Amino acid sequence: MADFAQTEIERRLTLYQVFLKLYEHHSSLLDEILQLENLSQPSLRKINVCYVHGVIDKAAVYLMTNLCDNQSQSLQQPQHIWTIGRNRNSGICIADSYMSRRHAAIQYIDDQGFYFIDFNSTNGSFVNGNRAFGPIKLKDGDRIRLGSITFNFFINYTCRVLPTVAIELLMQLMHRKSDNQVEMLTYAHNRPKPLAEKLGDNSEVFKNSGLVEKFEDCYDDFSSEQKSEILDRFFSRQIPYNPS
Repeated sequence: MADFAQTEIERRLTLYQVFLKLYEHHSSLLDEILQLENLSQPSLRKINVCYVHGVIDKAAVYLMTNLCDNQSQSLQQPQHIWTIGRNRNSGICIADSYMSRRHAAIQYIDDQGFYFIDFNSTNGSFVNGNRAFGPIKLKDGDRIRLGSITFNFFINYTCRVLPTVAIELLMQLMHRKSDNQVEMLTYAHNRPKPLAEKLGDNSEVFKNSGLVEKFEDCYDDFSSEQKSEILDRFFSRQIPYNPS
C-alpha cells in the first residue's frame, strides 16, 4: 500500500512539473484549452469572443472592440492612443481585478502600424503567450492577454468596393408585404426614399403588362450591371395602375 501511495505522489509531481513547463513556455495554448473547456459547458456557451479591430480607412484611424460593456463600439482618439485599464478614464475601461488601473495601451504610428505597450503593470501583459516588454508591433490575428481577459487583435488595411448584385439575386430579395405592395430589401444608398415607398402598384403593372415575356427574350444579352440598372430604373418610375 505504501509503495502505491509513493508511486501516485511521484506521478502527480511529474504532471505538476509538466504543467509548469507548459504554462511557462506555452501559456497561450493553455488559454485556448481552457476556453474550449468553458465552451463545452452549457452555462458558458453564450460567452462573447472578445476582440479589438484596428481600422485604417484613408485618413481615418480607429479601433472597434466589444471589450467595453460587451458591446461593439468604434473608438476614435485624436492622438491615436487607446489606453486600457481599470481606470474609468481609460479609453478601454475593463472592470477586472487582475488588471492595473493603467495597464497598457494600443498606439497607431503613421506609416508603421499598431503597437502594444505595457505600462509596467502588476500582472503583466502577454502577446501570443510572450510577456510584453517594450513596444510590440501587432499583426493581424495576434492574441493578447491582460489580467484575466484574452482577446484577438485584427487589422484592416484595405477596403474593396464590390460589384453590383445581379438582377436574379435582387429579385429573390423581394417579398410581398401585402396584396398590392412589394418591398425591396436592398436599394441604392443615394435614393431619398426607401424603395418600398416608391413601388406602389408598379409590380402588378410589371407582371400584367406582358413586359416579363419581352424582357426574358433578351435577358441573357445583358450584363449583371445592366440588369441591375434596368431593374432600378423600372421601379423608380411612378406608373399609375388602372385595373380596368
